[in-house]
Amino acid sequence: MDIRKVKKLIELLEESNISEIEIQEGEESVRISRHPNGTAWQPQPMPQYAQPAPVPTAAPVAASEPATESASFRGDAVNSPMVGTFYRSPAPGAKSFVEVGDTIKKGDTVCIVEAMKMMNQIEADRDGVVEAILVEDGEPVEFDQPMIVIA
Repeated sequence: MDIRKVKKLIELLEESNISEIEIQEGEESVRISRHPNGTAWQPQPMPQYAQPAPVPTAAPVAASEPATESASFRGDAVNSPMVGTFYRSPAPGAKSFVEVGDTIKKGDTVCIVEAMKMMNQIEADRDGVVEAILVEDGEPVEFDQPMIVIA
């Protein structure tokens, strides 16, 4: 295994809340752990995120407050394609990509998910109107977590 990859894994471990990582490439594998003296790591359960039900029971949410996951929406959610940090704008203090009530086209950038210091622009997968923004700016997101609802 390339030493640069190992160094990158160590950096990832130091910059995150991860306490242990194991990678296997073919016959080679490496495990990096923060545990001193071989103390056992206890796995923590991952939070489960439910897809909002497509029942029109809630009014659109104001742009300044994120919707709760228990609310129901008419539209389909734009889910996070990766674990990372959600950002509504391209830079701090800049105008948000979308606001609740905005009409958007397929391919329009709706947010950014930062993962491993890479800014990944997330695009709308269909035309529609932004019905809700489910995540606060700067909040962590999980893989496949609903972020924005498009009606």
